[in-house]
Amino acid sequence: MRHPTAEPLDTLLPNGLRIVAAGMPGRSVVSAHLRWPLGTAGDPADAQGAAVVLHEWLQRGAGGLDAHAYADAFDRLGARRGGGVGRAHATLGVACLARDATHVLPLLASAVVAPHLADEEFAGARQLALQELAAVADSPDERLLEAAIAARYAGEHGRSAYGVRAHLERLAPADLRALAPARLAPEGAVLAVAGGADAEALLQAAAHAFGGWRGRAAPMPAPRPRPRSRVHRGGHGEQTHVALIDTAVPPRAAGWTAQALAMTALAGATAARLWTVVREERGLAYDVGSAIHVVAADAYRLTHAVTAPERASEAIDVLLHELTRSRDGLDAGELRRAQRLLRSSVVFESETSGGRAARLASDVVRFGYPRAVERIEAEIEGVTLAGVNAFLASRPPVAPTVVTTGPSPAGAWSA
Repeated sequence: MRHPTAEPLDTLLPNGLRIVAAGMPGRSVVSAHLRWPLGTAGDPADAQGAAVVLHEWLQRGAGGLDAHAYADAFDRLGARRGGGVGRAHATLGVACLARDATHVLPLLASAVVAPHLADEEFAGARQLALQELAAVADSPDERLLEAAIAARYAGEHGRSAYGVRAHLERLAPADLRALAPARLAPEGAVLAVAGGADAEALLQAAAHAFGGWRGRAAPMPAPRPRPRSRVHRGGHGEQTHVALIDTAVPPRAAGWTAQALAMTALAGATAARLWTVVREERGLAYDVGSAIHVVAADAYRLTHAVTAPERASEAIDVLLHELTRSRDGLDAGELRRAQRLLRSSVVFESETSGGRAARLASDVVRFGYPRAVERIEAEIEGVTLAGVNAFLASRPPVAPTVVTTGPSPAGAWSA
């Protein structure tokens, strides 16, 4: 039996950085996850992709250390780094032995507090961004996701998360240095630290490392959903990739947990409805799934399938039918399975320090507060069959945007 864990510690530093800390007794590793509003949606219209380059560049030397010395400092402590850039946020993360956390956290902090941004490191950072952009053309899944998001959002959030080649190629070091103060600021940032140390000690170490971070962040634009549409973008390959995008309940609205359970019943396992009907019974798709995506205060459901071009229209119709049928509700067995699966997913993810830190940071951004694992479990178990079915019945009719990439679908569909 797992022992209950204490609520995470949560504090706001004077500089605007939110720090959340959770002790995990018995663990030997500490992980930190920094999330802040360096997203491509905040890039200037003529410098799309600047955030991607800046995110790579700031990790190439910081805190008085050049690129080689900075990387070596992490290596000598056995620390592992990671991170990435999305449309709304960027992340930096690190994992290390608990005994080394007080040395590793200042190294992580220096990337945003005192990055070198040296000229000699700029070209390499930009070249990596160009390679990531080029790789999208070779990834059908990425091409579908990019097309789906462009169909979902107008303006900044609908732009590519990888930037525009012409913009990246003409970026110069001076351009990014001018943007950096407003893109590398603690306002709106969240740092979550979790692992094998006392939560108070983790909080104090994080506050000491990041307390000198200064600056005011530029406001990020709000997402602007588009009206429903049908979009086809061609491409090489032998299979058609399909996406249906419709509205979803955002995290801070009533029904979030009921929606998560309904989605688990729909697409949370190989025995879920979509996999069973679309792949196993009908043989319509090599791969099929559905998930809720959150962008600031907006949320949408993206349902996808990979199918043969001659069967794509049929696949779209069946997907639409299953999405519509889900509004009729779950049975008691489906709810019980969904609750077990969702609880297991939460617990498994939170068993590692990295998973726990990432979840805590995400909670603060999505809900405004961090959640203990036991609290999430209680919310899941507290949803009744009547409650989840009342939620599903209250949802609007399914009227998705339909996006296809690859070979054009044969025939017509009713979506």
